[in-house]
Amino acid sequence: MMRFLTRVVIFVVSAALGLWVASLVLDGFSVQLKGYVVAVLVFAVAQSVLTSFIFTMARRYASAFLGGVGLVSTFVALLLAQWLTDGLSITGLSTWVIGTLVVWLVTALATWLLPLWLLKEKARSRSGKGAPGE
Repeated sequence: MMRFLTRVVIFVVSAALGLWVASLVLDGFSVQLKGYVVAVLVFAVAQSVLTSFIFTMARRYASAFLGGVGLVSTFVALLLAQWLTDGLSITGLSTWVIGTLVVWLVTALATWLLPLWLLKEKARSRSGKGAPGE
């Protein structure tokens, strides 16, 4: 159960980072503080459900698209998060394309790096060592 909760937290944090970074680097991509948490949750849930669905459909009907499953699920999850919440606004075709790439890249890196960082912290706490310099 703890492993599942850790994965959920990592996925939600990576989604929050992805949306935040995209809002920093793209003019037409903005998050509103008022609805940011809801937008992150809608995006994270939508992406996790859509990834499995899109992967299954691509494998069954269009195997050439398997490599793009993450990008497609990110795009559709962004679309849903914008439509269903007040916390996300994306304007312009280029912003949609680049925003999808940025969010996909940041979430992919975060879901890869956050567990490594957490494992390092867990190992450090088990060995009784504090932060460097202590």
